[in-house]
Amino acid sequence: MPHATTRDDVRIYFEEAGQGTPIIFLHEFAADYTNWEPQMRYFSRGHRCITYSARGYTPSDVPEGEVYTYEHFYTDALAVLDHLKIERAHLVGLSMGAYSSLQIGLNAPQRALSMTLAGVGSGSELENLEAWRKQCRANAEQFETLGSAEVAKVTREAPSRIPFLVKDPRGHADFYAALARHDSKGSARTMRGFQGGRPSIYAMTDAIAKAMTPALIICGDEDDPCVGASLFLKKHLPAAGLAMFPKSGHVLNLEEPALFNESVERFVTLVEAGRWPVRDSRSLAAH
Repeated sequence: MPHATTRDDVRIYFEEAGQGTPIIFLHEFAADYTNWEPQMRYFSRGHRCITYSARGYTPSDVPEGEVYTYEHFYTDALAVLDHLKIERAHLVGLSMGAYSSLQIGLNAPQRALSMTLAGVGSGSELENLEAWRKQCRANAEQFETLGSAEVAKVTREAPSRIPFLVKDPRGHADFYAALARHDSKGSARTMRGFQGGRPSIYAMTDAIAKAMTPALIICGDEDDPCVGASLFLKKHLPAAGLAMFPKSGHVLNLEEPALFNESVERFVTLVEAGRWPVRDSRSLAAH
């Protein structure tokens, strides 16, 4: 099985397909490398596509200790690129993976050709930050005490997941059957360290305003926790565009695969043609 090794000796499982300009896919908390299959099949026709499971998600390693910070997660993506000798790639992330993609754009912009930030920013509201972190700690305890299968039963009808259930009951069932098989210790450590410990997007305004990497923000209009953060990023990222998917929730790449692929393909094509510029100051409203 192919693995990349991180700087702290964690083995990260990856798969790749296709040839061309690289695209690396970064999954959300409830997913793993398999959840990008519709995108791997589509984009590998014209690009070199890489998908991987984050630390804590088998068949990657599930290390012990406090090694699940947001820094670990975004540098793990870079470790996969390093292993494959890829200098720069398009980053396509959903939720947790979108946050990691953003961190690469902020901290290692020379590695990012572009960044697609889908379903980004839940738990970032500063006024609710402590409540969010408390909930993450409680969720981590649920994974430890109940196991992934029981947690999957509880979370599959979370509000932002309902549009997926309504549109595609079969796909929704498959998604949560996969979550039920996740390593419960890895999920608990990720929930406690990454989800409950990452800085709020709203606390990074200055750094975000300096990030010139082309960005596509995608948000479902029924993914309430991410709407505000998506608008915030559109306002402050200099080279950002925003796509709002109608009647859509959180799992955008699976809930609306055709629309997701079309949107990302158009974005990547424009970036590669040099036609996704920083916003022209003339389009900014006077204050």
